[in-house]
Amino acid sequence: MQPVRRLKQGLAKLATPERCLFTPSDMRALVPDISDQSWRALLSRSAQEIGLVRLCRGLYLYLPAERPDGLLLFRAAARLRARDFYYLSLETVLSEAGVISQVQQCWISVMTSGRGGTISCGRRGTIEFIHTSRKPDQLAQHLTYDDRYGMLRADVTLAIRDMRATRRDLDLIDWSVVNEPA
Repeated sequence: MQPVRRLKQGLAKLATPERCLFTPSDMRALVPDISDQSWRALLSRSAQEIGLVRLCRGLYLYLPAERPDGLLLFRAAARLRARDFYYLSLETVLSEAGVISQVQQCWISVMTSGRGGTISCGRRGTIEFIHTSRKPDQLAQHLTYDDRYGMLRADVTLAIRDMRATRRDLDLIDWSVVNEPA
């Protein structure tokens, strides 16, 4: 069977609405018998044909399994930092809690023990990773697992501390909603 057909059939079997993002190494396992050069050519030429879109560097979206639930950036952040400690924080958490009224659309902010940086996911949005040297045990009382996003999230207190630690603008915070002084 041709490699492109094996890749397509393998992705169709593996993909679910919860698992629609794949790294090149995930997919490489589906066609292990071709050379690395052939693999790169296969991936770039056949992506459109098999329903793959390059979401960002190192991550592909398998379109037939995508759910239109607005959570793709959260899933992408989790896949990109799977080996690191990470949690949702800053403006993303504060906006959802009603502490700030403005937040950029299609933008999430994630604190991570890994490298910081901004990753564009094209028209689907942007993930901002901000490095933290704090350890999970130092933050455990301020973190909860959010089933909807599939990741840890900071409480409002920690999100404000992270805002201060990263020298973010605090002017948008509605201090009358927060139980701590400005």
